[in-house]
Amino acid sequence: MASARPNTTGPEPVVILDGASKSFGALRALDHVDLRIDPGECLGLVGHNGAGKSTLVNLVTGQFAASEGRVIYPGAKDHRQAGIRAISQEGMLCPNLTVLENLQVVQRDLTGWSWRRLAARRIGAALDAIFPGHRIRPEMPVFDMTLAEQQMVEIAIGFAQGAHPARLVVLDEPTSSLDASISAQLLAHLRRFCAEGGAVVFISHMLGEVFEVADRIVVMRDGHIIADRAAKGFTRQGLVDAMGHVADESHEPSALRIRALGNRSDAILRTPEGVEARKGEIVGLAGLAGHGQAEALARFYLAQSSDWRSLAEPAVVFVAGDRKRDGVMPIWSIRRNLALAALGHLCRLGMVDRAAENALSADWQARIGIRTPDMANPILSLSGGNQQKVLFARALATTAAVVVMDDPMRGVDIGTKTEVYDMIRHEAAEGRTFLWYSTEMDEILNCDRVFVFRDGAISAELEGERITEANILAASFEFGDAA
Repeated sequence: MASARPNTTGPEPVVILDGASKSFGALRALDHVDLRIDPGECLGLVGHNGAGKSTLVNLVTGQFAASEGRVIYPGAKDHRQAGIRAISQEGMLCPNLTVLENLQVVQRDLTGWSWRRLAARRIGAALDAIFPGHRIRPEMPVFDMTLAEQQMVEIAIGFAQGAHPARLVVLDEPTSSLDASISAQLLAHLRRFCAEGGAVVFISHMLGEVFEVADRIVVMRDGHIIADRAAKGFTRQGLVDAMGHVADESHEPSALRIRALGNRSDAILRTPEGVEARKGEIVGLAGLAGHGQAEALARFYLAQSSDWRSLAEPAVVFVAGDRKRDGVMPIWSIRRNLALAALGHLCRLGMVDRAAENALSADWQARIGIRTPDMANPILSLSGGNQQKVLFARALATTAAVVVMDDPMRGVDIGTKTEVYDMIRHEAAEGRTFLWYSTEMDEILNCDRVFVFRDGAISAELEGERITEANILAASFEFGDAA
């Protein structure tokens, strides 16, 4: 067990965990953790899905009480007075409220006749400071915003001026819905915030971002802190090794398929925007976030699936990136969430064959590594990354010929990503077609063909050796017409 850093001269720490543990029945999610976070530091918190990161954060932010040990806020009675705020990976905005009204939900001092004017100043100043050039208006309703804009608003609320100034902001996968340029703006703001004396806990499976902003990195595994030292004391491979491997060590990833693509006449699908795909092809949708990629996928999927007639097997399946809005059934079990798309062949005389459902869910739990002791547990008992695994397994458990993926690897750890990428390649080699929108360049570079979007239209189509980061970025901006 790693211990908290010894007390040194300087300002008091923002928060101290002293032998803190948290149990949920027989499951011990956090086990005797010692940790201290000081003003002015950016702490990178890493570990595979289910390592205990979210539980630790919930103790720090006062959402959970420790089962054992203490959580101490020096000089303050609770996390609010200590100026501790959290930006959740799951998205906590109320979709039926405006940006202003969502700020009022968390800042209870916004009262009286002029609260809207004050709220507009606070959220506007935060958005301008973090995301210069944004197009978000304070009176916009959340349900009219893109996923990236919603994430930008959540981040701005976390840093906005309030009755108690922000001293420690916890960010859980904050760039998962943001493109590279907006992510760069956020990371620059985090560096400024810490330079001015604020503290940050930065949780991300994108290790490049962790190294870019973190002064210190804490590695968690199975509810324990197993490494805690300065970021410069880690290499990228050393950090991956410290996190541990979740993949089966006997598993050998398949080689990338090298094949000659057919003619355009071989396409099995075409969208109104001009996206097309052939059997067994992995087609990527790229470009800056909010330029129409997600909308193009949604239109195609709805056109193929919005039919009153029930089919035993769907022709097209969907893997959501915004799992809270488009993916999980929150009051259902993990098993029922996973089996939902395959109900057509799990039913006998109008009744669900529970034995077949159990076998299906057990098979996919093992294949994709869903970390839970019981698939009958509620879906919300899983970490965000494990919820995403369930959505992926739901799609692949069907016989659908086409899989539509809307940035599906959000919040998924690097070990699982490797397994899933290999699984996609295997399924494509068997003839399944994938339409894949991603905000991660590494994922786009693994596609057979890429359509780059700009201002709601396709600005470039790239194949083979032309699928490079330089060509994708060039086509994403106005000067990229030549791409």
